[in-house]
Amino acid sequence: MTQISRRNTRHKTTSDGQSPSYGNTNPRTRYPVTRGRRGFTPLVFSTFTILILLLLIGFYMSNYSINPANETVKPRVVTPLPSPKLMDLPMFQGEHKETLYWGTYRPHVYFGIRARTPQSLLAGLMWLGVKDGRYLMRHVCQDSDELTTYGWTHHNGRDYGRQVLVDQKLVLTTSFLKSKEEESGYGGDWAVRIEAQSEVLNEEMEEIVHLFFYVADEGGTALGLGKGTSDNPDDFLLAFGSRSDVGDWQLHLESKEKFEFHYAGFKTHHIHNLSELVQTNIASQARTTGRLQLSDTSDHASNILVFQVSAMAPFKADIAFVTKLSGSTSRLKERIRILTGDSLSSHFEQKQEQFDDKFQRCFDMADEINHEAMTVAKAALGNLLGGIGYFYGQSKISLPPSKLVHGDNYISYWPAELYTAVPSRPFFPRGFLWDEGFHQLLIRRWDANISLDIIGHWLDLMNADGWIPREQILGAEASSKVPSEFVLQHPTNGNPPRLFLVLREFVCGIKKDKFSASQVNDISTFLHRAFVRLDAWYKWFNTTQSGKDVGTYFWHGRDNVTQHELNPKSLSSGLDDYPRASHPSEDERHVDLRCWMHLAADCMSSISEFLEDSHIGKVYSLTAKLLSDFDLLNQIHLDNTSGAYSDYGNHTEKLRLSWQMVESAGGYPSRELLREVLEKPVLRLVPHIGYVSLFPFMGRLIPADSWILEKQLDLISDTSTLWTKFGLRSLAKTSSIYMKRNTEHDAPYWRGPIWMNMNYMILSALNYYSQVDGPYRDRAKKIYTQLRNNLIQNVVEDYKQTGFLWEQYDQKKGKGKGARLFTGWTSLIVLIMAESYSEC
Repeated sequence: MTQISRRNTRHKTTSDGQSPSYGNTNPRTRYPVTRGRRGFTPLVFSTFTILILLLLIGFYMSNYSINPANETVKPRVVTPLPSPKLMDLPMFQGEHKETLYWGTYRPHVYFGIRARTPQSLLAGLMWLGVKDGRYLMRHVCQDSDELTTYGWTHHNGRDYGRQVLVDQKLVLTTSFLKSKEEESGYGGDWAVRIEAQSEVLNEEMEEIVHLFFYVADEGGTALGLGKGTSDNPDDFLLAFGSRSDVGDWQLHLESKEKFEFHYAGFKTHHIHNLSELVQTNIASQARTTGRLQLSDTSDHASNILVFQVSAMAPFKADIAFVTKLSGSTSRLKERIRILTGDSLSSHFEQKQEQFDDKFQRCFDMADEINHEAMTVAKAALGNLLGGIGYFYGQSKISLPPSKLVHGDNYISYWPAELYTAVPSRPFFPRGFLWDEGFHQLLIRRWDANISLDIIGHWLDLMNADGWIPREQILGAEASSKVPSEFVLQHPTNGNPPRLFLVLREFVCGIKKDKFSASQVNDISTFLHRAFVRLDAWYKWFNTTQSGKDVGTYFWHGRDNVTQHELNPKSLSSGLDDYPRASHPSEDERHVDLRCWMHLAADCMSSISEFLEDSHIGKVYSLTAKLLSDFDLLNQIHLDNTSGAYSDYGNHTEKLRLSWQMVESAGGYPSRELLREVLEKPVLRLVPHIGYVSLFPFMGRLIPADSWILEKQLDLISDTSTLWTKFGLRSLAKTSSIYMKRNTEHDAPYWRGPIWMNMNYMILSALNYYSQVDGPYRDRAKKIYTQLRNNLIQNVVEDYKQTGFLWEQYDQKKGKGKGARLFTGWTSLIVLIMAESYSEC
């Protein structure tokens, strides 16, 4: 999922097939009223008079425009769906909301804490690393820092996490704990332990570790700087303040070891630039004093306080955040004692044991999963849960050229919050819609309430048309990680509706008695309120992404005028540069979207049945039946020769990228890599075999006794098409576009490498066909066993060598590729180890 893969192109149509209205669409528009003279007696109008007045008003409205400067009517594209919000449900209030208030909800930094509220109090860690003989600040996760490894080894998603970071020879361990005492303020207290060790003495670092812990108020409220120590010489009061949410608070530092202490205070609203502020301050001091230290100065009314601790490794420090300080001094000291020292160590040990026990209960790993693989699985889950973030802000929605206002090419969505897991902390530390459908397959098994909370936040982002922006870039910190050209969200573009399956699995879990009585009540309440949104979401897809013929669909948003792309991307499909019809048109039929629509309809049918809504359930049941019609599916998408399912569209195989001389904007000739079409395209099946070809198989739409199932197993197991000893490649070696660049700058992405989410879906289908009666049952089992073993072995071995889970894996050598620390859907390796698939 490279940055360029997140671009969108075309624009949306509404549910009636027309262009979206960005103008005045509110039927209750108010108009100026002329007041009568004093003493004017109201008239009693006859019916005839009223009709005449209405005609005159209609004539006036048709001939005079309303001054837009005097009217502010929200366009539909940025109008919320008029339905009660899921996050307003009682199940998400009270104790549930408070227990999730504080957390490591800043996934884009190496270690960061915030509350689930806009304008939060933030905390985080920085340190000085060395690269090429230069000191550089470590703060925001980025590959250029070249850390050997980092990530959560354990995290329960609620009140505990442990993370190990290796920077050259420096090993940092950051641990997080929340505590709720009777005297605590809202959300409770929390503690952080920072441990620094040096594997080998590094001459450049002179054995000294420079750590920087900070606290900042997003709202700009001034923070108090602790000037002295408490009665305990090991306990420093770092900072204090007061907030309406948690009351009075204090931040304490406790360490038994010697260290040098400095500080700096800043007044700014640009907290996402904090790394640069601190680095500039240190550089200034280094030039003046020759020492790497903060200035020991503070701006007036500073809303950011940074504390430097410099010490010889090994070194350990505990930081305690305590709230609601109205109790006695002795009791406050006791609360700080509980969050530091030996008491904190005991809490960490207990939490880690609880994590390990719960992990085994949730995933019930077989004995064949050895200790090494188990370590990888726990890190995968821990990183997924530790990567959950909280964001607040406004998406930017693309405007069509005809609707541009004051030169702006976007309109802002309403201010919204999002609590979500993220695909990759260094590269994609924000929400992606279809990724979240895979994330929740794990999270719902670990903590059903957190899963429902996340899904509820996503569904509350739905607009009046039933559309959800597929990439969420909310707030300054999130925006700082995204180039401006990739920020706009296009209202024609969807994303695979994978969340439907997660919700159906909740229903299946209830039927199989996998939830407590209180959880069953919560899930039922959630689905009752969510149904209006799910129905609107399905209808948005069914209307805006439909093809020319009944039961056909195509992903909107492909560029049909591009001269630079070898095969125009289908970004909304999630499969980006996977080859589709060479010339995008409305004649296209995309087999993967048809299967997604069947899945969504089938899920809606199951949810309707559970909610005892027989009328709507019958409609969705009939839709699912139509989309699962095997003969119709084969008629539209099957290539009888290969037994593969294919897209249909305006296509030619005879095209290439070639260097051509073109005239630049300045009138000078330049050399560009452009698409050259050597044959006129025709309407046909698109002859590329890969993940898309297997979607009916993944959707279990092929009867167990069909010859087509045998052909699908042939495609999967053939080394000349998809099979490798590391997993199934995304595109067959026989494809004309296999591992071909899409533009001068776009390396092949879904054109050969191995992706874990698709391999998981294929494994799930193989597992299904290995358990139903049919002539290919044994063969499906054999392929399933080998593919599963290949995936586990490769991921574990690569993690051992690199210290990371990756976005994708090379089909030739199995090496991790793309974004690292990709603990989004690559974490599905946990479910693969546990052999945990959909039972619906």
